[in-house]
Amino acid sequence: MAPQLSRETIELVRNSVPVLEAHGSDITKAMYARLFKDDHIKALFNHANQGEGGSQVHALAAAILGYAKNIENLGVLGPVVERIAHKHIGYHILPEHYPYVAEALLAAIKDILGDAATPAVLTAWGEAYWFLADILKGRENVLRDEIESRSGGWNGWRRFTISSKVKESDVVTSFTLTPSDGGRVIRHRPGQYLTFRLPLLGGGLAKRNYSISCGPNDETYRISVKREANGQGGSLYLHDHTEVGTEVEATPPAGDFFLPDEPKTPIVLLSGGVGLTPMVSMLETIARDYPELEAHFIHGALNSSTHAMDKHVRGLASLRDKLSVKTFYSDPGLGDAAGLSHDYDGFITVDWLRSQTPFETSEFYLCGPKPFLRALVPALSRAGVSSDRIHYEFFGPADELLAA
Repeated sequence: MAPQLSRETIELVRNSVPVLEAHGSDITKAMYARLFKDDHIKALFNHANQGEGGSQVHALAAAILGYAKNIENLGVLGPVVERIAHKHIGYHILPEHYPYVAEALLAAIKDILGDAATPAVLTAWGEAYWFLADILKGRENVLRDEIESRSGGWNGWRRFTISSKVKESDVVTSFTLTPSDGGRVIRHRPGQYLTFRLPLLGGGLAKRNYSISCGPNDETYRISVKREANGQGGSLYLHDHTEVGTEVEATPPAGDFFLPDEPKTPIVLLSGGVGLTPMVSMLETIARDYPELEAHFIHGALNSSTHAMDKHVRGLASLRDKLSVKTFYSDPGLGDAAGLSHDYDGFITVDWLRSQTPFETSEFYLCGPKPFLRALVPALSRAGVSSDRIHYEFFGPADELLAA
């Protein structure tokens, strides 16, 4: 019989909900501060996500709150567990790292709640943490076994050589990656990402996730990366300090956002900015493997200077009658004109989607910056698209606004 939480633990965790609603972000901020005192644990994280207004702090607080609210109905947390497990594969989080998080979390609860963090409360949260940790570790072990058992699979960090570097727009460059060991690569699922360990310009290493922008194959991956001038160095290193022949390190493809193995219903691929990268992987796969599948590639960009891979995407669509491409520019440049450089001025809207796509039967896949997702994901839901037909990937952690 599977282990179960004790009734006392369930009650104490559930009774913690008001406290977590009031102090959850303070607890997670204190937890990360404790964790990052240990350099080898600090090195596991993507510290770009610790910025951006503390997005990871708030995301984890929302996840802990969700756990407490659903402590008697953990089945609803399945998608969250899956997403976290894939992130842990990408960052090479191992079972031996979990005790560090437990210690930091319980100490942070005590720090923030003071006398309210009674021994009984701390014991309950310790039991609840390890209950969820065991679920995650079990799922991560399954994922690792699946990856290593497939042709080209590997575990941990593997060296790749940049075999081509192509400028796609003023801000996006594509990098083709070939295994330095001369071996095969595991075929990713279209939509998944690679996690990289890259040198920071000021010293140290950065962890970054970049979606794979090519269809699955046995030999190479391609990533298409936006140069973030105000970032902490991952994209700047790739753009400014690499050339053909430079080596980089990556963990295996991961992520729970991907095209199904045998798509049957119409597919609508919606992207904003560099969020087109997983969509290009999906479109290449559909063009190659599913010639009878109706698919719509719909992309929003600022203008032609930032719009990447348009010629490639339209070339794919020209091969299949059931593929269409439409582009929107929100800030057209002087040389841009609707009908020539792009299809429409403005933003993608649900009203447009309803009139131009098989709205009632399509599966919707979305990727882009948070404002893009905040505009379209809730709007699709309000328009009657069921949640099981809306699939999205986001940059950085899922925050509480997206979760809502």
